[in-house]
Amino acid sequence: MDPEHSLQDRFVDPLVSFPLEPTTVRYQVLAFLSCMTFILYLDRVCIGQAATAIQRDLDISDTAMGFIFGAFTLSYGLFEVPTGRLGDRYGSRQILTRIVVWWSAFTILTGAATGFWMLLVVRFLFGVGEAGALPNATRVVARWFPPSKRGTAQGIVTTAMMVGGAVSPAAAAALILWLGWRWSFVLFGALGTLWALAFYYWFRDDPRHHPAVNDEEIRVIQGDPTSDAEPEGHPPIPWEVVLPSGNVWLLGGLMSCGAAVFYMLISWYPKYLQAGRQVEETLSGQLASLVLAGGALGCLLGGILTDQLMRRTGSARWSRCYVGSFSFAVGGVAMLLSLHCDSPLLAACCTSITIFCVQLQIPAWWATVIGISGRHVGALAGLMNSLGCIGAIASQLFLGSLADWLGEQGYTGRSRWDPGFYVYSIIMVLGALLWLLVRPERSVVDLTPEPEPLADAVPE
Repeated sequence: MDPEHSLQDRFVDPLVSFPLEPTTVRYQVLAFLSCMTFILYLDRVCIGQAATAIQRDLDISDTAMGFIFGAFTLSYGLFEVPTGRLGDRYGSRQILTRIVVWWSAFTILTGAATGFWMLLVVRFLFGVGEAGALPNATRVVARWFPPSKRGTAQGIVTTAMMVGGAVSPAAAAALILWLGWRWSFVLFGALGTLWALAFYYWFRDDPRHHPAVNDEEIRVIQGDPTSDAEPEGHPPIPWEVVLPSGNVWLLGGLMSCGAAVFYMLISWYPKYLQAGRQVEETLSGQLASLVLAGGALGCLLGGILTDQLMRRTGSARWSRCYVGSFSFAVGGVAMLLSLHCDSPLLAACCTSITIFCVQLQIPAWWATVIGISGRHVGALAGLMNSLGCIGAIASQLFLGSLADWLGEQGYTGRSRWDPGFYVYSIIMVLGALLWLLVRPERSVVDLTPEPEPLADAVPE
């Protein structure tokens, strides 16, 4: 035997046969999405902290400010389905880039507002821009991660979103003190433009088309047929099946319950601390950030909890529905406890538990939506998420109008604001009940009835 050939057989060929490690481009995609949602909520939440200064400078009442908050939420709800559908048809790379550039421009224009009507229009158009961000981010997660990792991935994306929201009040309070509220919006809006340029240059809708992805990573991602290459066309949404689906309306109702509480906290809580509990502006920003930090932690743990329970039990009901129901119930109790705390810090801590619970069930909600939406995840995620705008709009109008009405009756301080919080506690109890009615194994788009399971798996 040729010694040289023998040496080659022994050392070279075995090395060539060793499998390569999967590349990790999917985690870089996750980092991009997390940066986007961080900026998304940084820009969305900052107006809550700026509300007192805006109302003072532009002579806007609490009721009128509620309409301004609601204008954003209305347009956000109206345009979620169209922009989600655009992502399904044309790809998230193009649509997300345009979305972020649009909302960043109107964040900057918020600082140029000269009165109620201009501010109302600008915030409405700001909502048009932000509407498709989360449905298209969900679509990216569905195409870049296998089913067993989507809950955690979605949890990280929503955690980054909540971190942006948590940072926003304190950052806005500091910037307003330093630059004034107008230039604060300019600075916040500039961040999104930089993200959009980098994302468009680097991202690809199909993992197969990204030059840095190897075959091993493709195999990891393809734990699900929806991760296959994008077909040339996209089938129409079977609305005749979607609209009668109980899951659609239950999940939309759940989002509405959570959004009612969440949007009250990001829009009104800093003002509540200032006007109701006589907390000065900088401290109110810090306490509002403390509250929203609870939401960030809830998102992170919710994604991990959802995936862990799914792996241990194999039951979507245990890992999603029961987690969601328990979260809403505990959050409602925590909100009631906050009303019995005289200390603003203790009240904020209890409220932080409330939003922790609201956000703990969000990854389970998104995982359920992905699982039942098939190839129409962008549009149907947009539809179900947009139904949450009913609760969000009503919530923002309700609390501002209630505070003005109670003020006209002679109530002051906490007496003007606290009664509204009892309503939000009832809403959370309703959310706990709705989660128990969701059928996470039943597709929204498939006419074939699912077989009834004999029994749910019981966790070890």
